[in-house]
Amino acid sequence: MPENAPASETAVESVADDSVEERAVDVAVVGGGPAGSSAAVFAARYGLDVVVFDRGNSALRRCAVLENYLGFPGGVGVDAFHDLMHAHVAEVGARRVEERVDAVEPLDATERGDSEVAARFRVRTQAGTTVPARDVVAAAWYDGSYLRPLSDDGELFDEHEHHGEVEERFDANYADEDGRTPTDGLYVASPAGARSAQAIVAAGNGAHVARALLADRRRDRGYSGGVAPEYDWARRTSEFSGEWANRDRWREWFENELADDHDLDDDAVARLREAYVDDAFETRVDDDEAEARAARGLERFVDAVGAEAVLDALDDRRLREYLADADAPTGAE
Repeated sequence: MPENAPASETAVESVADDSVEERAVDVAVVGGGPAGSSAAVFAARYGLDVVVFDRGNSALRRCAVLENYLGFPGGVGVDAFHDLMHAHVAEVGARRVEERVDAVEPLDATERGDSEVAARFRVRTQAGTTVPARDVVAAAWYDGSYLRPLSDDGELFDEHEHHGEVEERFDANYADEDGRTPTDGLYVASPAGARSAQAIVAAGNGAHVARALLADRRRDRGYSGGVAPEYDWARRTSEFSGEWANRDRWREWFENELADDHDLDDDAVARLREAYVDDAFETRVDDDEAEARAARGLERFVDAVGAEAVLDALDDRRLREYLADADAPTGAE
């Protein structure tokens, strides 16, 4: 589990061994492009067991070079960007399966079991892999036909005219603006109309949909109101100074933000409150730790891009100057 994951959240237990097939997961993401990868990162960082099914054919592959994604001045190669996305997915502990999903099937009550965290879906791939999942995030740009087993009456699909021919495709309006759908446990990050049009927007939408999924899980645990949403960030130690250094101030905040119409008894509220405060204090990062994490992030970036590619991007003069400075004596012995 990632070090910043809430201690109070637990993942679905495996139903078999450590292999991908037949291992029940919290979240199955269909599609490993910007939307799916971003959703996977947010869900996995929360501490959930996540698997991403990616056939490696995202719409972004049509792009020659990605020049408008924030943080890459001058642009970035599409292959390098995919490598970075997938390295990030792996870094947070999510697994990526390079197989196309053929079907997402509902599990009936007898297959789900009695546990509240039992799988609600079975994901089947073209290669024959099957994975039970509690939640599914649809994030594949293709026609969505893999969702047909969830649509007995066809409500997930509508007709479109494409090059003079009428086709039936997944209805982008089936999900609301947060990616939630009338099918419990099914979320849609793509297709999402205009929010699928640019890589950076698609990535942001994937993160937004994942946050909706996490908020729903937190509501299932009793959180409500302003404490239901999950905020994934590392807080500076200075954020815990003054009155906010006192756990009672955070307890007061929790009490004020919890919805007034909750149906929890006092003991349940107390347990949730303490879990919330524990999680808040777990986000504290001092300057040394922040610097260490940033350095680790830079190392992982270089690993993903390739050290040779980074060195090739530097001209010989700058390399010689750097090496000369590194070899220069630091002072009298």
